[in-house]
Amino acid sequence: MPTNSRCLDHIDLRVSSLTIARPFYNILLPALGFIKDVSDETWFQFEAEGRSSPGEFFGITESPSHVANETRIAFWAESTTEVDRLAEIVRRAGGCNIEGPGDGESPGYYALFFEDPCGNRLEICHRKPKTS
Repeated sequence: MPTNSRCLDHIDLRVSSLTIARPFYNILLPALGFIKDVSDETWFQFEAEGRSSPGEFFGITESPSHVANETRIAFWAESTTEVDRLAEIVRRAGGCNIEGPGDGESPGYYALFFEDPCGNRLEICHRKPKTS
């Protein structure tokens, strides 16, 4: 069992075009808590500052031949209200194929499903604690 509560170090996402993806992620990532932009011309990266050291990060690399697939990255929200707030940000940022937010098929599951401008599947969700 790990000694800290962190289970994920980073996400290294591929996109077909940084030019197309960068404006979307410039808006979305800070809203999700990735607030420190450490990007350069070839590597787009935001770090989650202040949570742990070294901090989690979300990196995006251009790969012109990349084709989005059925993989989905889901981000946690503290409440259904937070999912709703982030849904508006996704819409303003230019998210595509937006579904929700709303209750999912599982009890207590509330989510927003969407794609980035390059077709990568993303989700923002909140799961209520199970009651005994």
